[in-house]
Amino acid sequence: MTGTATLPEDHAGAATADAARTWWDPRGWRWWVQVLAVYAAARAFTTVALLVTLRGQVVPNYWMPTAPGSFWQFTGLFWDADWYRQIAENGYPAQLPVGADGLVQQNAWAFFPLFPFFTRGVMTVTGLPWDVAAPCVAVLLGAVAMLVIHRLVVHGAPQAVAARPGLPLATVALVSVFPTSVVLQVGYTEALALMLIAIALLMVVQRRYGYAALVIVLLGFSRAVALPMAAVVVVHALVRWRDARRGTDRLVAHDVAGIAGLAAAAVVSGVAWPLVAGWATGRSDAYLLTQQAWRGVRSTAPFEGWGYVSRFWFGDRASLVLVASFALVIAVLVVPAAWRLGNELHTWAAAYLLYIAAAVEPGSSLARFLLLAFPLGAVTAGVVTRPASARRWWLAGVVVLMLALQLVWIWNIWRFDPPTSWPP
Repeated sequence: MTGTATLPEDHAGAATADAARTWWDPRGWRWWVQVLAVYAAARAFTTVALLVTLRGQVVPNYWMPTAPGSFWQFTGLFWDADWYRQIAENGYPAQLPVGADGLVQQNAWAFFPLFPFFTRGVMTVTGLPWDVAAPCVAVLLGAVAMLVIHRLVVHGAPQAVAARPGLPLATVALVSVFPTSVVLQVGYTEALALMLIAIALLMVVQRRYGYAALVIVLLGFSRAVALPMAAVVVVHALVRWRDARRGTDRLVAHDVAGIAGLAAAAVVSGVAWPLVAGWATGRSDAYLLTQQAWRGVRSTAPFEGWGYVSRFWFGDRASLVLVASFALVIAVLVVPAAWRLGNELHTWAAAYLLYIAAAVEPGSSLARFLLLAFPLGAVTAGVVTRPASARRWWLAGVVVLMLALQLVWIWNIWRFDPPTSWPP
């Protein structure tokens, strides 16, 4: 009998070669390493874009007394980041500031406390100033958010993952390079809110209702997103009740109590911060009055801002632009890739978009708020399911488009030179 013997050294050499291939081939990395690598690459791109834009910031302004200033000032003090700094360092005003016209002026009560107070704790422990601590905290929270989003797509959208292998990482990539994802590394609350929303949805999907309730309450001190989260709870409950009636699920008393607790948490999340603002200032409507100070028209009536803002920008074509915009949103929510999402992810995307359309005055902030509709990243990546080469080209094309829009966003928003008297 003849043949070639396989020596132990051969096995060792093969194992070493496999390990080497695993190191340089990202497909062999652990899922969490892949996620963090994608997120780090996206933040590196944004960092370069910010540095280039910083060089174009040639005029001193309210946030940077010298031009072009430092990178940390650029990421830790601009726009709303300065409001969060004031909260972290000074807290909230005991009385609402009122102008000569008797109307409430812009003030810190419009901004939720969890991010600035958490960052204040980091500042206390590390000794770092706000303009360094806040961007660093945001980057780290964003990294955690991406890890959770990956797990959420795996567990919450199994049909979508089966139709489009690699969807969890593709979703992370698209969220990481979203045109306004720069807010994941500045002193803003989006990174914290994104993390909490993803954790809450994952806990609901996994039916860990106690943890989900705790996270939803925390979310109420991060962003005003209780209504769309309540919609997720309602849909989750209805689906479980339907499946129990069909005999495909078992809904026991413990589950019913957990879901009821979730609903209560969503209610608490929705009213907690406005109640705190009213109690602290002695004005029950303090939060709404403060929100009105940022509006072009002092009203918080649902959808009202779309009328006067669209007429301002588009004139006689406003109605056509609005119809086209809402038609696009609806189309995104009804394509097959959207229906392949799990109920919780699909409901969050739809309810959140409806909520911000009703509650937010259209403007630059609206584009930033869209980041929290992150399940749409899974929808976008899942539009093309086969062949594999088509999936890769589609994802690459969307990534390039988003990176280009990101450059436009950063250059036009972060390069803005307000007057030295800013804010008004």
